[in-house]
Amino acid sequence: MQPHSRRTFLALGLLTLTACTADHTGPASGTGGLRPDPDTPVRLRAIAATDALLAGYDTLPPPPGVRSADLRAEVARQRAALAEGLTAAAVPTPPVTTAPTSASPSPAGPSPADPTPAGPGLAELERRTGESRLADLDAASPSLARLLASAAAANGVHAAVLGAPAPPAPARATASPSAPAPSPTPAALTALQNALGAEHAAVYGYGVVGAHLPGDPRLADARTAYAAHQAQRDTWQRLVAALGAAPTPAAGGYRLPFPVASAADAAGLAAHLETRLTTVYADLVAAVPAPHRLTAALALRDCALRAHRWGAPDQPFPGIQDQAPTPSPTAG
Repeated sequence: MQPHSRRTFLALGLLTLTACTADHTGPASGTGGLRPDPDTPVRLRAIAATDALLAGYDTLPPPPGVRSADLRAEVARQRAALAEGLTAAAVPTPPVTTAPTSASPSPAGPSPADPTPAGPGLAELERRTGESRLADLDAASPSLARLLASAAAANGVHAAVLGAPAPPAPARATASPSAPAPSPTPAALTALQNALGAEHAAVYGYGVVGAHLPGDPRLADARTAYAAHQAQRDTWQRLVAALGAAPTPAAGGYRLPFPVASAADAAGLAAHLETRLTTVYADLVAAVPAPHRLTAALALRDCALRAHRWGAPDQPFPGIQDQAPTPSPTAG
């Protein structure tokens, strides 16, 4: 399995809280191996979709200037993680790389006489692969749902690198907070409160970001992100209240993880905010009941996309790779 974080550094380096430990239990032992793993069909479907994407990387031309080999390598790492725990006989043979290892910019572009490749391009294949992972969230165990959501977020970033537009509005629809759902476990409610607290801190943090970008072209991105985090904060507030708990209030203030005195510092803070939130949402996917997994997974994908736009390093598993804690992240 992909390694899981033992601790979620919430509030994006502005506020540290102890995260809930998601239920990462696997199939019951002591049954002599007679009971099949319910995750096996989900894993096999995810592997099949991944193999189709890898075949696309081996046959379709990437956009000029994009190193498709780097993206393909990340997809191959996803496949390996999805195949862990399956017997060798159950896993199909992975595709063999046949495409060039890199793509160089081509100022002239393709010749008008060149035939146009049939079918979807790489960006669309990445998008479809990510959507297929999200569609299987409710059928997966908590730990596998976490992995699927993280891989789907990476697929969204890959699609953006390959030139795809932002996901359309219908794909971002979230479950209604008042929709019937199983009673949340204490761990699930804690994870929801942690996500709410992290969004409070993100709203505060983007206030600082925007204040240091006057006249900067990225100010519009900061304002868009600020509004998005306000909306996500409100979603968690409504859901926590609907579950009969008092939503976590915002702190009076937050201590920044590093001084912000320039536009470059502000962009770095925005990248830091979004990267830390991917960890929050990866853990939330594993903690909440199935009806709310998609909401958390879409939030994870959105944060990964914003982190990419702010210049954070891209990852094959946003939110579930080992991350070093930020020094002195305290509320004030």
